[in-house]
Amino acid sequence: MNGASPTRVLVADDQTVVREGIVMLLGLLPGIEVVGAAADGEEAVALVERHRPDVVLMDLRMPRCDGVEATRRIRAAYPETEVVVLTTYADDDSLFPALRAGARGYLTKDAGGEEIARAVADVRSGAAGLSPQVQLRLLERLADGAAQAGPPGAAPGGTGRPGATGPGAGGSGELPDGLTAREAEVLALIAEGLSNTEIARRLFVSPATVKTHINNLFAKTAVRDRAQAVAYAFRHGITGTQQ
Repeated sequence: MNGASPTRVLVADDQTVVREGIVMLLGLLPGIEVVGAAADGEEAVALVERHRPDVVLMDLRMPRCDGVEATRRIRAAYPETEVVVLTTYADDDSLFPALRAGARGYLTKDAGGEEIARAVADVRSGAAGLSPQVQLRLLERLADGAAQAGPPGAAPGGTGRPGATGPGAGGSGELPDGLTAREAEVLALIAEGLSNTEIARRLFVSPATVKTHINNLFAKTAVRDRAQAVAYAFRHGITGTQQ
């Protein structure tokens, strides 16, 4: 990371051997500084207040305060701190509550050091840090939702149709929460995991224009970050099919 400040990371896991192993692994990775380790979500929130880390690696199943609640509290009180879930579980009941709580990354504990380092770097740069398994589950959930919504234009209500009608065909009445067609297109690309720079290249616009669209769509949809935006996109069927 050539002269750049190291990413300050806090680890939260209730299993001592796992927690110590993660701390040891992170200590071997370049550009990462471990600033603390918590045995449960309550301690994680307290240590975030004390150390103000850049990223928290958060287990989900912990006593006193679980990882979802700890993530929600951390993201509400310290929005500059990102959360990457590191857990054994990748089921819907674990994944989607964590994303809705504000986690921007989600890895399972079979992830290697390189994958953890990449997720930490991704969330710090504003991208999503999702494991391949999690990305696959999100796509499967998206496909299930699209199948239930029916063919384009067939279902009443309109919330599942923006991707099918396309940005040039549907007015804002066909999009949820007053999104414009361009904002929906940007949202779909966020859901694909693209960074602002990659979205700008895809749409042939400037990164500043992309940032403006993102700020607008975040305000309209009441999401706080990219992970919640991804969950929102999947929930409303706003996908890359609208490109």
